[in-house]
Amino acid sequence: MEEKNIEKRMDFIREKITEEVKSDKNGGKLLFRFPPEPNGYLHIGHAKSICLNFGLSQEFENAGTNLRFDDTNPTKEDQEYVDAIKEDIEWLGFNWVGEPKFTSDYFDQLYAWAVQLIKEGKAYVDDQDANTIASQKGTPTTPGTNSPFRERSIEESLELFEGMKEGKFDEGTRVLRAKIDMANANMHLRDPFLYRIIKKAHHRTGTTWSIYPMYDWAHGQSDYIEGITNSLCTTEFEVHRPLYNWFLDQVADKDKVRPEQTEFSRLNLNYTVMSKRKLLQLVEEGVVNGWDDPRMPTVSGLRRRGYTPTSIRNFAETVGITKRDNVIDVSLLEFAVRQDLNKTAPRVMAVLDPIKLVIDNYEEGAEEWLEAENNPEDENSGSRKVPFSKVLYIEKDDFKEEANRKFFRLTLGKEVRLKNAYIIKGESCVKDEDGNITEIHCTYDPLSRSGSGTEESKRKVKGTLHWVSAAHAVDAKVNLYDRLFSDEAPDADKEKDFKEFLNPNSLEMIEGCKVEPSLLDNTAGDNFQFQRLGYFILDKESTPENMIFNKTVGLKDSWAKKK
Repeated sequence: MEEKNIEKRMDFIREKITEEVKSDKNGGKLLFRFPPEPNGYLHIGHAKSICLNFGLSQEFENAGTNLRFDDTNPTKEDQEYVDAIKEDIEWLGFNWVGEPKFTSDYFDQLYAWAVQLIKEGKAYVDDQDANTIASQKGTPTTPGTNSPFRERSIEESLELFEGMKEGKFDEGTRVLRAKIDMANANMHLRDPFLYRIIKKAHHRTGTTWSIYPMYDWAHGQSDYIEGITNSLCTTEFEVHRPLYNWFLDQVADKDKVRPEQTEFSRLNLNYTVMSKRKLLQLVEEGVVNGWDDPRMPTVSGLRRRGYTPTSIRNFAETVGITKRDNVIDVSLLEFAVRQDLNKTAPRVMAVLDPIKLVIDNYEEGAEEWLEAENNPEDENSGSRKVPFSKVLYIEKDDFKEEANRKFFRLTLGKEVRLKNAYIIKGESCVKDEDGNITEIHCTYDPLSRSGSGTEESKRKVKGTLHWVSAAHAVDAKVNLYDRLFSDEAPDADKEKDFKEFLNPNSLEMIEGCKVEPSLLDNTAGDNFQFQRLGYFILDKESTPENMIFNKTVGLKDSWAKKK
């Protein structure tokens, strides 16, 4: 078996797998898995793991990746999350082996193995509540205390465990524990829980079960059942690895594939919260407008913001796979989407804060359709026609009645070029009774049209403005997004509520914007570069009668100036 396309991004995990391939471990088979809990939407941290696990199956021959939902806690799980996770993975460009799998598929086998452990004297039912058991655990430097039920007879534990399964006992009154070593230096080996009682309907199994397996018990055994060769997880699970292996020692057949756990560093981003519990809190408290709010670090939020699958995959590759935890600057993620959209997004013209510009010497009622290049970075993008007329809209900030030499936009007595059009000269302006400018008047040079081939068209002026023809303009709404948190580490201080660091200016909604008419021909999810303003996406709720655009990212990193 040979590996493919791995030279450019080798890391310690790929090096390890390459050696396994060379040694023909597991008969040349490679099977990975991505095991999300269906208790929330995926975020950018999960995207790193997705790109690793599914990326490996694309890079190596005879390899695949399972999608398995860790659905062992019915109090927090929902079919909505299952559907959203599948959609996100497919949107990122990956496919799993066969049908999606669920830990609940293996509940019968997990239960049978638990019974086997009891019969072998390696598990027992404990009648104590969770707080009492926790108090007996000890500390990392002091041993724990044995439960008074640790030497309960096998027969009694079997009877009680069956009663737990049949729903005869209340939640919190009994648990099944593995009998390992209450003095072990690794506290995860101090008689960990295998099952707890939860009397809630499961989204797949209904009310069949009253007990549910703990993550540590279900995870490794599910890997083993599926024939996973490499169980890749983040470094917080490194201390769980001895327990992962202990459980496998009890049930694994030496002649079958045995999974091996390897840990890598999780993704930490500044100005971002990655806890699903805290993200759920933001959703439930109405701080954001759902899991796909473009300010959220969820994959669906990033998608609605205008991030592309390529940009997220490139970001994950740039961050790389390491063992050392660190914090990645979120500007690297913003750079990744900016770099991708620069190559792919059509250039269009939109005016977010419009003011009328009247060309006094342009013929009344006349119009032209001027050639405009779609994307100079893409030679196959072609061009389009944009309408030009006597009255235009430009940005209010692009005009000053008087300005110093460093102001390269429109002012009285000076010239600028209108993008893809003519050179104009500021002549006068109209003000309301409060002195606010309501209209700008200018003249244009008829020989200076871009691309006309005249000497005047080649004349250089220092400023270029974007514009939209007033007679052809389409009304639009624009959502301008900033980072959701104003602090680099919003949840670092455990004494403070992370919501104290919410950025009050994370969303600015603008109405009355004007965009060129070509945008009516596009569909929700299309990306654009608004000339001079940044990258935007047509929102999923947009219609031709109610166009809505979300700002993805600026043309440059504006936060670099704030630091």
